[in-house]
Amino acid sequence: MRSDHTTRRSALALAAGLSLAAAMPALAQDGARKIRIGVIGAGNIGGTVGTLWVKDGHEVMFASRHPETLAPMVSELGPKAKAGTPEEAIRFGDAVFIAVPYKAYPDLAKEIGPSLKGKIVLDAGNATQKRDGALYDEVQANGLGITSAKYFPGAKLVRAFSSANYKVFAKEGANGGRDRTGGRMAIPIAGDDPAALRVAEQLVRDAGFDPVVIGSLKDADKVAIGAPAFGQNVTASELREKLGLAN
Repeated sequence: MRSDHTTRRSALALAAGLSLAAAMPALAQDGARKIRIGVIGAGNIGGTVGTLWVKDGHEVMFASRHPETLAPMVSELGPKAKAGTPEEAIRFGDAVFIAVPYKAYPDLAKEIGPSLKGKIVLDAGNATQKRDGALYDEVQANGLGITSAKYFPGAKLVRAFSSANYKVFAKEGANGGRDRTGGRMAIPIAGDDPAALRVAEQLVRDAGFDPVVIGSLKDADKVAIGAPAFGQNVTASELREKLGLAN
């Protein structure tokens, strides 16, 4: 009897241990662990934000159709920075950051859209009338977040790093709020997937900013070009006040 009881207790302990071990990866995702990030577009926004992530300890693959042109940048950033094609960056990344001119979205969707299904995708693109023409009209009719989701269906899309100039991101991210009164610069984010929003929040923090969830993808227009909240270099509490969000 004692032997059977001991065996049962051992079996229960083993089962509990296995259950805890299985849960550990999910628990780790809620912390500040470092992940792999694929950056599609290594220009002003992609290069700036991607660099901030590298400096925080993330591994980042910057993507270009001609990755050899990125060699000087990744060499300067060190071993956590890599260069690759867009397809390679998507395979590499636990999350993907899209930072290309909005006019490229239709062609980009054909090239890499299927590969982004199920991926957490941070989307920084903005549509302008002069550059994007009919695509700008589509955004005006349907909304920025909804239009991006149309071109990348199945992706866990979060609008992020789209509300200010890259020079502001470079300065404030590197500074990390050390010289600001009231806290770091706020970065508004919007998305429909709660888990993707949590990852985006952490990546915003890791880049040196404070995230503010402003709503779902349909709410992304609140901080689009031309909206009163666009280009606001303010703290999280100040941004929430401007947008009428609860603190």
